[in-house]
Formats: sequence, structure tokens, C-alpha cells
Amino acid sequence: MYMTMIQTVVTTISTAFYSIHNDPWADEILALWVPLAAYWIYSMMYHFLMLAEIPYFEQYRIHSSEDISKRNRVTIKRVLIMVTLQQLIQVILGALILHPIHPQVMIAQQEQTLARLVSYSLKFLNIFCYPWIVSKEQAIQLAFFIANSLYWMVIPSIQFFAAMVILDTHQYFLHRLFHLNKFLYKHFHSHHHRLYVPYAFGALYNHPVEGFLLDSVGAALACELTRMTPRMSMIFFTFSTLKTVDDHCGYYFPWNPLQFLFGNNVKYHDIHHQAYGIKTNFSQPFFTFWDKLLGTEMTNNPRDTKKQSDKAN
Repeated sequence: MYMTMIQTVVTTISTAFYSIHNDPWADEILALWVPLAAYWIYSMMYHFLMLAEIPYFEQYRIHSSEDISKRNRVTIKRVLIMVTLQQLIQVILGALILHPIHPQVMIAQQEQTLARLVSYSLKFLNIFCYPWIVSKEQAIQLAFFIANSLYWMVIPSIQFFAAMVILDTHQYFLHRLFHLNKFLYKHFHSHHHRLYVPYAFGALYNHPVEGFLLDSVGAALACELTRMTPRMSMIFFTFSTLKTVDDHCGYYFPWNPLQFLFGNNVKYHDIHHQAYGIKTNFSQPFFTFWDKLLGTEMTNNPRDTKKQSDKAN
């Protein structure tokens, strides 16, 4: 009875979350526009916070408000135009690679996969757990629970994590190349570094060629290689979009999960936007392992280190 209740809860929650619509294009359309909406909603929250200059939040601000106008080499209007252009390119690319499947076909594929997982689970239970299984009905019940857990939770979690690693790998090496190659930096990547003081809605301010290669192609590769469903792709695109916006938001909040759960956060990436750190911290948007492995990591702002040294003396 207890196992049946758990299985029902897992199946109900998961099915509601990953359910198949009658419209074969529904999830694909969501995967296109939900990340865009997330980008502007989240970035505008930070923008209004920046304009309000509320004392409590200002203590967590990385740069002063005057730095935006003094140090940045691009106007806000230009940033808005280029970000909109990049997002238009993302939508076009997404529409080209979409491959909607009829709901009935998807349901059949789902049932076949679940049936295989149930079969594998039964074999596993028969081999390793036979002495503790009271009856055949109990074994089948447990096998269904394992299969549903694998299908709805474990496999999507593995896909999601693998996509994060793939995107990080793609962006690290391409990002580093855009810095090391003088032609690529001068004509493409230097656009993004006109923002010495990053702000939230400037997260996707790039040259269109770089935006396409670095962000659009990277995200598309991550989803295609991990064989995510359109619904999972939407969740991944949205999460990576929120993370990218947060990395450029200009505020380091100790309670922000996107900042304290990831070493690659707004403080880490801000170092990369400064002259002293421009050849370091290429990793984005999730992890820092490539910087650590290849010796391109800078964790301390030299100015902060100097201030601490002066205080000590």
C-alpha cells in the first residue's frame, strides 16, 4: 500500500510536469518564447532595483551607479537593439531545428520506454533482491515504481546535468578562442566587453556572429546531444537564461541560490569584465572546472586584495 501511494505520487507529479499536449507544437513554442520572457522579466527586476538605489540592496552592489555611464563604452539603446537581434536569431534557429512529433507517437514511444525499464527493473530485482521480495505482485509493483522514477526523474536529471557540462565546455573553449585570437576579439568579442560594468539586460549583448556561435549553437548542441524532450529543452533554456542574466546583474546577494550554489557567479564573471581579469575566468555559465584545470581562474579581485592588505598594515 505504501509503495503504491509513493508510485502514484511520483507518476502524477511527473506526468503533470512533462505531460504531452494534444498540439504537437505546444512544447516547441513554449521552448522558444518562455526563455525570452524569463530574460526580460528577470533582468527588468534588477534594472528597476538599480534605478531605485535602495540603501539595503546597494550594499551588495558591485559597482556604483556612476560607473555605468563613466566606464561603459556602449549606450543602453544600442544594448537593447543588439540583445533583441540576438534573441530573434535564437528564435529562428530554434524554429529550424524543431521536430514536433504527433502526440500519439510520443505516447507510444513513452510506453515502450517505460515497458523496457519495467523489464530491466524486474531482472535487477530477481537477481539482487529476490530473498527480500515476498510475492510476484510485490516485485512488479516495485519494478513499476523504479521504472517511473527512472523515466520521470533520474534520466531527466542526468540529461540536464550533461547538458550543463556540454554547454560549459562549448562556451569555455569558444570564449577563450575569441579572446586569444586578435581578429576574433577585435571584430566580434570586443563588443561584449564594452560593458566594463555589466548590468542584467546586457547579458546577451554580443556581436550577432558571436551570439549565434556561443549561445545559440551551444544551447542547441546541449539539448540535441542529450536528446531532451521539448519540455526539458524549455526548462534548460530558461534556467541557463536566468543564470546568464544573474551573472551580469551587478549585485552579489548572499541569499541568491544562483550565486551561492555556483562558484561561477556574478562576482566571478565580473572579474572577467575588468581589465585586470580579461584573460581569466572564461568559464560560463555554470561551473568553473575548465578554468581550474587549464589555469585560467582568478578568484580574488586584486583591488579587494590590496584594500585588505592596506587595512592590515
